[in-house]
Amino acid sequence: MPATTHPTPDTASFDADAFRADFPALAQDVYEDTPLAYLDNAATSQKPTPVIERLDRFYRKENSNVHRGVHRLSQDATEEYEEARASLSHFLNAPHPDQIIFTRGTTEGLNLISSTFGQMVVGEGDEILLTEMEHHSNIVPWQMLAEQVGASIEVLPVTDRGELRMDLLPAMLTDDTALVAVSHVSNTLGTINPMEALIDEAHAEGVPVVVDGAQSAPHLPVDVQALDADFYVFSGHKMFGPTGIGVCYGKREHLEAMPPYQGGGDMIDQVSFEKTTYDGLPHKFEAGTPNIADAVALGTAAEYMMALDWDAVQAHEDALLEYATEQVDAVEGTRVIGTAPDKTSVLSFVFDDIHPYDAGTVLDREGVAVRTGHHCTQPLLSRYGLPGTIRASFAAYNTRTDVDRLLQGLEKVQRMFG
Repeated sequence: MPATTHPTPDTASFDADAFRADFPALAQDVYEDTPLAYLDNAATSQKPTPVIERLDRFYRKENSNVHRGVHRLSQDATEEYEEARASLSHFLNAPHPDQIIFTRGTTEGLNLISSTFGQMVVGEGDEILLTEMEHHSNIVPWQMLAEQVGASIEVLPVTDRGELRMDLLPAMLTDDTALVAVSHVSNTLGTINPMEALIDEAHAEGVPVVVDGAQSAPHLPVDVQALDADFYVFSGHKMFGPTGIGVCYGKREHLEAMPPYQGGGDMIDQVSFEKTTYDGLPHKFEAGTPNIADAVALGTAAEYMMALDWDAVQAHEDALLEYATEQVDAVEGTRVIGTAPDKTSVLSFVFDDIHPYDAGTVLDREGVAVRTGHHCTQPLLSRYGLPGTIRASFAAYNTRTDVDRLLQGLEKVQRMFG
């Protein structure tokens, strides 16, 4: 496949310092003589040279519309686009590439599902079960659906540590539960949810499950067949790929039964003014000219990630998160939010007497990029009585040096505001 023509990291033993050399953005100074320490990966990751070069090559050599031309460029673009789909199918261990629908990202994937499958399975008086830790993108589309059909939203709570109250799940899966939508990993807490157990319990009651994989796809090996997820959605920009591109995976029986999400070119079989018939999977859900270049580059990102030694990467990220948690927890006046034992990549914390925005502003001037605010999880932070947190989030290219820079910045925050 095209992505394999690029150099890939040495996976014999993971070396974060060598790995980060593939990411040119990490080598810059954000202020004069202030190098960047990038700790905002839950919002978006930086891009490796192979992905950047793949975008450049597409626009220089292969740019054309797909599925529509007999000329060479169109054939090449179509081949690259569909090979990227095959790479992403492999990345998720999907049964077939035609179950991979290209979207603009996680948000559009969830809206696609709620507007099609949701309309099929959720009716008046039904319940949609969410969790207290959901991102707004996995709340608002379901609220809109519930308002349209006369359904209601039920919420599985979280503990003080940030774990789902799985003990309450059996009682909440009632005869009225039509659908469950849940994040695999919390973007605010970093909690890894027990997806297989949750899906098994829901399926035992005949309830389909939609999985928001925006934060798991960058950090965990994902096998949608082992999970038995009905749908799994994620964004490319959080896993070293471009912005504006993502994937919606669905079980074949669902995708074939669902109506199109949008109408237009490339999703049709035959069109007349009397009647239109639709193309099969996956094209039925990809109306109009797709985001071809970014889809191709996302395929490169998936191949790049699959070349990594996942055990070594996870060991590195887990050790880094543990180190950062210990160091931040030792800073006077801080409190870590989200202390579940099974976590990845995210460290949220607050100062008792310093607003997160003020702390983030000082950290920025020190070259440390973190996210401050509610992280599109206002219901979750309301549960903890907080307007927001400081969130440091990690990728495989982060090192202890980045964490030490964060600690130095926090010391300056204390001096200025403490």
